Amino acid sequence: MDALDRALLSELAADPRLATAELARRIEVSVPTARDRLRRLQESGVIRGYRLDIDPAALGYPVAAFVRVRPGPGQLPKIAELAQSLSQVSECHRVTGEDCFLIKVHAADVSSFEDVLDRFLLYGQTTTSIIQSTPVPPRTPGLGDHGSTGSGHGRRRRTSNGT
Repeated sequence: MDALDRALLSELAADPRLATAELARRIEVSVPTARDRLRRLQESGVIRGYRLDIDPAALGYPVAAFVRVRPGPGQLPKIAELAQSLSQVSECHRVTGEDCFLIKVHAADVSSFEDVLDRFLLYGQTTTSIIQSTPVPPRTPGLGDHGSTGSGHGRRRRTSNGT
C-alpha cells in the first residue's frame, strides 16, 4: 500500500458513497487509475465491504453499553452463540484477560437492557459499562488527520468550501 492507496481509503472512509469520478478528482488521479486501485484494494481484501452507519437511538435503542463476560466452566461457546442470536448485540469480541468476551449491547431502556443481561448471566458473570458519550467515533487506524504517524498522500485535503 502506498500513499495513493491511503488517500483513496481515507476519502472512502469519510464517504463510502463517493462516485469513482469524484474519488479520482479528490485524490488527483484519472478515473481509470482510481477504478484500478479500488478494484485491487477490494480483491486483496483491504476493502472488506461497505456498510451503512445507522444510529441505534433513531431505531429506538438509546441505551448502549459494553458488557464484559466471564464464562462459567464449559460455557464459552454458548456465550458466543447467544451474542450471535440477539439483535441487541452489535459487536462481540473474544478478548484476553479474566473476561473472555467484550460485547456491545443496545436497548430501548434500562429494563430491556436488564433482560438482555439476564440471558448472559445464565452462562457466566457480567460487568457492564453504560456508554455516556463517544468522543472518538469508530475509525480506521492509519487514515486521516487524527494524529497518525503514517505517511500521508502529501496533498492537502479540500474542504467543502474549496479551501
